Amino acid sequence: MSKVAVVYWSGTGNTAAMAGAVEEGARDAGAEVSVFGPSEFNSSMVADFDGIAFGCPAMGAEVLEESEYEPMFTDVEGSLSGKKIALFGSYGWGDGQWMRDWEERANAAGAQLVYESVMANNAPNEDDIEECKSLGRALA
Repeated sequence: MSKVAVVYWSGTGNTAAMAGAVEEGARDAGAEVSVFGPSEFNSSMVADFDGIAFGCPAMGAEVLEESEYEPMFTDVEGSLSGKKIALFGSYGWGDGQWMRDWEERANAAGAQLVYESVMANNAPNEDDIEECKSLGRALA
């Protein structure tokens, strides 16, 4: 059985809804899933999981949430080489630049993006939720 971590931050509940769908998809595919907030996850935990789903909405000028999520992701970046990961999050403005920047960072760290990143414009719709479930299954 594979072990999957879902590590997310949500300000309005949109990314939380997406995280729940990622968790559901991974569990349905037979994975053992652990869910964490950014303050509960760090680089020493990366090796404990076969795959990690990272979720964060776009904030400010299309960046990751800066007080908790950015510091956590900066901490784990150096441990992601060869690790299966996937990215997801919601946004309410812009064109998804924060996700492209995040994917670039993950690729530069040597992570294996196993599924196309899922972005929801504001609240995730039914299609977004199904994509998040597929993302979870891909990590499992």
